[in-house]
Amino acid sequence: MPSRITSELAQLARLARDGGLDLSQVSLRVKADLLMSLPRPPQEDLDAFREMGEALIPAIDDATAVILARKLAGWRYAPVSVLQALKSRGGAVVVALLRHGMPLPTTEIEALAEQGDDEIALAIAERADLTATAALILADRDLRPVDLALIANAASPLSHMVLDQLLARSRTEPSYAQLLLARPDIASADLAPLYLQAGPQRKTAIIESLTALESFAPAERRPQLAPELFAGWLATVSDDPAGAFGAIASYVGGGQALAEAMEADTSRDLAALALTAAGASVEDATRFMIRLGDEAAHSVDRIFALVALMRLVRPAVALRIIMQVAGVRAPVVNRRGRHQPAMDPSNSPNRGGAAKPESQTLISDVMRKLGLRREG
Repeated sequence: MPSRITSELAQLARLARDGGLDLSQVSLRVKADLLMSLPRPPQEDLDAFREMGEALIPAIDDATAVILARKLAGWRYAPVSVLQALKSRGGAVVVALLRHGMPLPTTEIEALAEQGDDEIALAIAERADLTATAALILADRDLRPVDLALIANAASPLSHMVLDQLLARSRTEPSYAQLLLARPDIASADLAPLYLQAGPQRKTAIIESLTALESFAPAERRPQLAPELFAGWLATVSDDPAGAFGAIASYVGGGQALAEAMEADTSRDLAALALTAAGASVEDATRFMIRLGDEAAHSVDRIFALVALMRLVRPAVALRIIMQVAGVRAPVVNRRGRHQPAMDPSNSPNRGGAAKPESQTLISDVMRKLGLRREG
């Protein structure tokens, strides 16, 4: 015998089809809820609901259609013809189906990403089954809400091509940076452009990741910083900080973009890293920071933090960070092969020896000026 649900659905479908009943908007929703409450709805009940849906969906109002779309989109037993009837309504109904998991083939996801309106693009960006191709298509549309949805969609990894676009836009969209930094699936090295916006733990992770990369492919050592060149920077910085930043940026190959980024960064992390990349000693770089005379220069905690940063970061790693923060391609240095014997008793200057301990005189002078005492 047919079940009670089947009989009721069949009768309602017949009356609706014959025009003998002005079925309320609520009835279809109630019947959907009734079926969805069953762990495994009988096939005859599903068939009756399918017939009822096909008859009523073209006539129901948009609000009811959207509610049904939300309910049925991800339901494993939803009749295909009912979903198609809802989809044919277009507009907000389609968006509801897309947002709530209506099964779609890959080709259709990518077609909607390319051809759909802004609301459909946003719904596609939120889907867990978003493909790499669809994500790239959506990123190319350069729509802020879609970008934010892509970043927030933790179920869909960001390809390097998509990530590069989002990182570039984060320079003018601070909200992008914080969302990208919050994603645990993005490698810290890839987030180097966001170093200044990162928290302490993420900054340390970025430095460690880039240090590991540097150990696999070390960059050519830069020429030693000439004392007279640094002296010129030091003489300039008090009266013309922008000029000093420009000179440092030009020296390391960062140009105007890096100079402007250094000037804008009130934490002075970027200036400290640029001086490290240029080859300045920690003591000399600290003297430069104090000569700036700004808020950071008058903060004991900030000076200590900058000293710690410069001691932690290798020059080559500092160069990687500042170039990525400024959005500048690092200059290519041609590596020259050079034979070095395993042992060299002649103390040839071409052979790297043990690192000399850094002179403490300058930093001590600086600390005395600040009224600081060394601990330990």
